[in-house]
Amino acid sequence: MSKYLETKIDNFKLKFAEKENIPHILAFIQGMAKYEKLEHEFSATETLLEKYLFGEEKAAEVILGYYEEKPVAMALFFKNFSTFLSKPGIYLEDLFVIEEMRGRGLGKAILTFLAEYTRERNFGRLEWSVLDWNKPAVDFYRSIGAVPMTGWTIQRLTGKALEDL
Repeated sequence: MSKYLETKIDNFKLKFAEKENIPHILAFIQGMAKYEKLEHEFSATETLLEKYLFGEEKAAEVILGYYEEKPVAMALFFKNFSTFLSKPGIYLEDLFVIEEMRGRGLGKAILTFLAEYTRERNFGRLEWSVLDWNKPAVDFYRSIGAVPMTGWTIQRLTGKALEDL
């Protein structure tokens, strides 16, 4: 059995990341921080990724997308829980495709896999956030049937506010 998961796109395959993929994961996260103009918030390290993606305190999973055997995309996700549905779900923290590979359907292939993964486990939903200024992403998400959660805003505590509370 292949370590890759087939997609409907020629020469594009997915696989669950392994510890040796940490440098690629870190590079994709850096690329996302740059794209989102959030490099000032970037503090990820290989050590932290190893601890939380592959260690005893595993907090998330990563799927890598390979085009012609070269890593070109990443999805980092984790399980969450809906009290209203009384079911777990998947929260997609990051979906990233390198710039030269965008517009080829790779992001849709990854989301299709995650939707199947969600349904196969009888989870209740697949959800994620998108920056409101990222019109290409917003338009893409609308085209696949995703809907914004009107009336909901994300709240976050981090850094000093988290410590103070």
